[in-house]
Amino acid sequence: MNISEEVRQKLLAFQKSEITEHHIYRKLARTIKSPENRAVLERIAEDERRHYEQWRAYTQQEVPPDRRQVAKYFWISRLFGFTFGVKLMERAEGEIQGGYGQLLEVIPEADAIMREEEEHERALLAMLDEERLRYTGSMVLGLNDALVELTGALAGLTFALQNAKLIALTGSITGIAPAPSMGASEYLSTKSEETPTTHNPKGEPRVAPGPAKSPTKASVYTGIAYLITVLVLIAPYLVLPDYYVSLACTLAAAVGIIALFNYYIAVAKDEPFRPRFLEMAGLSLGVAAFSFLVGFLMRALLGIDV
Repeated sequence: MNISEEVRQKLLAFQKSEITEHHIYRKLARTIKSPENRAVLERIAEDERRHYEQWRAYTQQEVPPDRRQVAKYFWISRLFGFTFGVKLMERAEGEIQGGYGQLLEVIPEADAIMREEEEHERALLAMLDEERLRYTGSMVLGLNDALVELTGALAGLTFALQNAKLIALTGSITGIAPAPSMGASEYLSTKSEETPTTHNPKGEPRVAPGPAKSPTKASVYTGIAYLITVLVLIAPYLVLPDYYVSLACTLAAAVGIIALFNYYIAVAKDEPFRPRFLEMAGLSLGVAAFSFLVGFLMRALLGIDV
């Protein structure tokens, strides 16, 4: 079939995308312990290879994979979880797939390949069951409590104490001390949710769907998220002498943590980013503003000068 140079260039771009994803899926498959998940990834890798060969039949040209993209998505998946890495790649792939529609009148196989790509995504969604995503609620609890409580406390302490080192010391005690109780509370909360068997209206036993959360792991995820957030928020007061600059850096760090975490959840769990981000950022900054005002009033009413 004779194709125009414009169509040929598009096909070459599709070829590179397909062969790159073939190598990414095949490399990821080697790291998956579950035989079922590994088999799905290997099947998808072979499908990507076949798509590459279909486009090659039209272009009559070999295209090498993008090694940087292979390394990028492989290490993203290793560092941030298989679910996040694959879904981030699927988002990028979706942008490329949008060009398939322009080829339907020229190349009949384009429609079949589009449908197959959609099946890939459904297969991935069905297979993904990553432990860390089952504990996002625990991580949100730890992050949210640290962000709301400590940003507010640091804002109030900044105006009340007006000494970076003293604020860091007081903030550390205020932030780190509650971490064990946070973990214990999450442990008890998760344990109380354990309902191994329920009964349907007929009185027959019925097992609740989905893997159960471990109370111990839930408490660990909560405590770690809480402590990491506390350390990040206090750090500016330890390295910067100006306490107002430190407060600005702390608030910026809080917004950054909220943005990064919500982006991770938005990608990994296909949830909207903007509403969750605005809600968490609004709460943290609102409490910080209120606490700063309280610190100002307490300092003025009590006449304390540190």
